[in-house]
Amino acid sequence: MPELPEVEITRRGIAPSVTGQTIVDVVVREPRLRWPVPKDLRAVLKGRVVDRVRRRAKYLLFDCGDGSLIVHLGMSGSLRLLAKDVAPGTHDHVDLIFGNGLLRLRDPRRFGSVLWQASPAESHVLLRSLGPEPLDEAFSGEYLHRATRGRRVAIKLLLMNQAVVVGVGNIYANEALFRAGILPRARSARLSLARCERLVAEVKQTLTDALAAGGSTLRDFHAADGSPGYFQQSYFVYDREGEPCRRCVTPVRMIRLGQRSTFFCTGCQH
Repeated sequence: MPELPEVEITRRGIAPSVTGQTIVDVVVREPRLRWPVPKDLRAVLKGRVVDRVRRRAKYLLFDCGDGSLIVHLGMSGSLRLLAKDVAPGTHDHVDLIFGNGLLRLRDPRRFGSVLWQASPAESHVLLRSLGPEPLDEAFSGEYLHRATRGRRVAIKLLLMNQAVVVGVGNIYANEALFRAGILPRARSARLSLARCERLVAEVKQTLTDALAAGGSTLRDFHAADGSPGYFQQSYFVYDREGEPCRRCVTPVRMIRLGQRSTFFCTGCQH
């Protein structure tokens, strides 16, 4: 699933080409995404100007006057900037057509979403209860320490709780916990303020490093121009079960937490 770095890289790739551009047409080939594409989407969007492209958590927000188009890439979706004469493929479900080209949503599993929300976009039911952005100052050691008090849940699951902090998906939760030296199954309430501060710092650094590397390309992710990400080449533990730890050579272990594969090193994490 595209996580925060991949969605942010997509935003950065798209924004210069569509900001200030008029949507001249909309093509919906398959409305049956995770939530149905609004039947009146073409009528609502046609003729509107994209004022800016923002990201909130893993959602892309195309602000268009008195409303916003909310796009989620789901498990395997991508947005590509293409010439207007590029023929659609089997999994190409929605096109936003501009004077200078088109923006195409490809979503093989159809777990993504394309929705319209009148301003403010953050009032939408999918956005209104989200926690702080992990790279913002609001996500601090003190904040995380308060959020962990009385919580018996494993710290990895707490990090992936979008009401606590947004955008830290499975890959980056595994990597940040390794860098912080914390076992993913550690009870949240047992973390000291110092360990919460260390974890927050490593979450921020992990996401920053991933952004610099263009995100992670495992199966489906490519940036808006089709280029892959390279952060997977720097993983310490994710998807490395049985391989030697890059720091201490202890074999990386894998367990399931919250139905997700969870990777860690018993030599480096406690």
